Amino acid sequence: MDVKIEASWKDALQKEFSQPYFEKIVSFLKDAKQSGKVIYPAGSNIFNAFNTTPFEDVRVVILGQDPYHNPGQAHGLSFSVPKNVAPPPSLVNIFKEMSSDLGIDIPAHGNLEKWARQGVLLLNAALTVEANSPMSHSKIGWHEFTNDVIRTISDKKDHVVFILWGSFAKSKQELIDRNKHLILTAPHPSPLSAYNGFFGSGHFSKTNQWLQSKGLKPIDWSLDNN
Repeated sequence: MDVKIEASWKDALQKEFSQPYFEKIVSFLKDAKQSGKVIYPAGSNIFNAFNTTPFEDVRVVILGQDPYHNPGQAHGLSFSVPKNVAPPPSLVNIFKEMSSDLGIDIPAHGNLEKWARQGVLLLNAALTVEANSPMSHSKIGWHEFTNDVIRTISDKKDHVVFILWGSFAKSKQELIDRNKHLILTAPHPSPLSAYNGFFGSGHFSKTNQWLQSKGLKPIDWSLDNN
């Protein structure tokens, strides 16, 4: 199968695309589409996180669980939505913490492409979901693929910040070499858990302090309101 993914990622992950589990993902998605099921995000956006943030540019990883499952929301970047879509509750809380941490304005939209273009890999553990059915594709093989993505970043890069919100994301710590990388953990930004330690975690400023301490450029977390 010829996967349409940015060249540096295609090189870094080449062996995964020929694995039996990956062929099963492809077959599952084809069968689901043929049976009339609605899958998010659109096919052209499944690898959007990789196409927007080339492997050599990755400085931060923000790990989500799976794509938004309502119409118009998912576009292949974890926690992000297109500009014409209202930010979901978790993203609203992310912006509240960002504003409190850095003293910058809460943006009027939820499109995080500006972060992604600066080297923030907005990675979901599962890259697809069936409409109105959260976690519906969590066991079709995507976790095997994205676990290898995390391992590959950990093994082949230095000084990356991994931001893990919630118990699921925290479970990925074992894939990361903490001798080379910074791991930041907190409760999930969901309204159900944000007040248990997500608010006040200071992950945006801590990320930039770490990057600068390694001689790397900090992330401009502000988003334009155009």
